[in-house]
Amino acid sequence: MTEKTNGDPAIELSGVSRWFGSTAALQDMELVVPRGVVYGLLGPNGSGKTTALRIIMGILAPDQGRVRLFGGAPSRAARNRIGYLPEERGLYRKMRVMDQLVFLGRLRGMDAGEAREQVRSWLDRLGLAHRARSPVGELSKGMQQKVQFIGTLLHQPDLLILDEPFSGLDPLNQELLEEMIREFSGKGVTILLSTHLMDQAERLCQHVSLVSGSRKVLDGPLARLRRVDGPPVVDVQFQGSHGWLEDPRIQVEERRPGEVRIQMESEEVAMLILAEALEEGVRISRFRVVEPTLRDLFLRHTREGALPIANADGTGSEGREGSEASP
Repeated sequence: MTEKTNGDPAIELSGVSRWFGSTAALQDMELVVPRGVVYGLLGPNGSGKTTALRIIMGILAPDQGRVRLFGGAPSRAARNRIGYLPEERGLYRKMRVMDQLVFLGRLRGMDAGEAREQVRSWLDRLGLAHRARSPVGELSKGMQQKVQFIGTLLHQPDLLILDEPFSGLDPLNQELLEEMIREFSGKGVTILLSTHLMDQAERLCQHVSLVSGSRKVLDGPLARLRRVDGPPVVDVQFQGSHGWLEDPRIQVEERRPGEVRIQMESEEVAMLILAEALEEGVRISRFRVVEPTLRDLFLRHTREGALPIANADGTGSEGREGSEASP
């Protein structure tokens, strides 16, 4: 495993499309995954995420467009630098755990002795050393998931592609997997993470791409997307009249006694409405502009008809910070 933090992107998809009969699984996909980052590929079921991953791995061929890996053609040598965990698990149920993992290591060019040594180390770390001689089929779903994860990273890849890796894991093992993803990222390994679990993606990913209806709808560094995406949302604590909340420039998202979360057309409008509310005698104890969560972004951009791509390239809307203004 070598540190790769600059140079050509780890993955590039340019105008990639794939059809199954008359159904578009992926349309005009543009994707650039920089080296050394955790990159989230997010979207609802059936949006095209897994199709994109299978095209990257050469399991499917695109009907149009180009794929590049590590700055070059997607050769066998390039794909041998990848560890791929598919959504559909593929272990031989009658094989013993140790034999299964050594076999997977040999497929990636590892010497049998080296593979066996690495397998022992990983089984011990993940609490499976006592099951090394057990047939895979006797393991729980969560244990099998950990075995397949070991097989994915055993050959020390430069790029990990993980398709719904948290499936079948209890909260404790989800936390362990998150820890391992951070560890590999800290060593410079590029990680492409496909998941529908917004909490994990928000904790782990520096970049995200949202796919909906077979198209990319949002793409960029997560921190920047939060700043530039959509109209501002404001948390307000107040006492007094509720009349100012009837302003047509306000969309009330959440209402509790003495507290409201509202969406406004712009920060300038927010300041005007704040001043008008104060003139009406409303007593405001908190007025805080909040950045959207990844879940907010996901829901906003995967609604029906949300097709235009919004690239966070630093142009356009001014970013907003999660700061408080006390009147």
